[in-house]
Amino acid sequence: MAIKLEVNGRQHEVEVEPDTPLLWVLRDTLGLTGTKFGCGIAQCGACTVHVDGVAMRSCVAPVGDCDGSRITTIEGLSEDGMSHPLQVAWREVEVPQCGYCQSGQIMAAAALLQENPDPSDDDILASVTNLCRCGTYLRVRRAIKQAAQA
Repeated sequence: MAIKLEVNGRQHEVEVEPDTPLLWVLRDTLGLTGTKFGCGIAQCGACTVHVDGVAMRSCVAPVGDCDGSRITTIEGLSEDGMSHPLQVAWREVEVPQCGYCQSGQIMAAAALLQENPDPSDDDILASVTNLCRCGTYLRVRRAIKQAAQA
């Protein structure tokens, strides 16, 4: 079945089963490996992307449900992959340790800032529920607040 997707501003038509998780289409079919596989059950958030502007855990999102949607991955957050205010803040605050969960963290934070450009600590805790085994949560929150001021 041909499924049409706009990913990071580019049109794609993919021939996959409609129940294939969006994550695997992004990674294996389109070669966009910035979005990570973590748990496979939508708990950790490493696979977070935006679908029509809404943060979504792509490991459990059937690609058939995304037909015709506009998808943004970490590769499409900024043109150069480094200049989005969150990407700048992430580097300046030195958020990542291992870095595995960071693309999902940034995508969840970007969705939050789209909805709420000046989030409180409670807003961040409620919206950015991604897991980080390294425990960089305080730095994540500090970077989100810095990006909100940019």
